[in-house]
Amino acid sequence: MIYYFARTSTTPEVNFNFSSNSLSLSGEAYPENAAEFFNPILEKIQTYLSSIEDETVTFNVDLTYFNSAATKMLYRLFGLLNDAAAAGNQIILNWYHDEEDVTSLEFGEDIKEEFCELSFNAIATN
Repeated sequence: MIYYFARTSTTPEVNFNFSSNSLSLSGEAYPENAAEFFNPILEKIQTYLSSIEDETVTFNVDLTYFNSAATKMLYRLFGLLNDAAAAGNQIILNWYHDEEDVTSLEFGEDIKEEFCELSFNAIATN
C-alpha cells in the first residue's frame, strides 16, 4: 500500500510505501495549518505501525525547512516511531541535512537524544 502526496511550495512530499516498510518526507514543511496537514499522516502512520511486528522500517527525512508548528507535528510523528521501536521493531531514521546547515544537523541530534529507541543516521548532502 502506498500513501503519497506531491510536494507543494509549503508542504513536503509524503511517500510512504508501507508494503516495503519505506517512508519518506522531503521538501519544505510550513503549511498554513500544520495540524490539518499532519494529522492524516499521523493517523496513517499509527495504523501502519500497529499492524507490524518485528519489522525493519526505514524513514527518510529530507526537509530543507520546517517551521515551529511543523516541528511539533514532527515530534509527534517521531514519538510514534519511537514507540514502535520500543515495541520490538527496528526503526531507522535517516536525517538528511545540507552539510553546511548546522541548525538542521543540531535538530537531528536533538531527535537522536529525545527518541533514543530509533536507529538514527545523520546524512550530510551537498
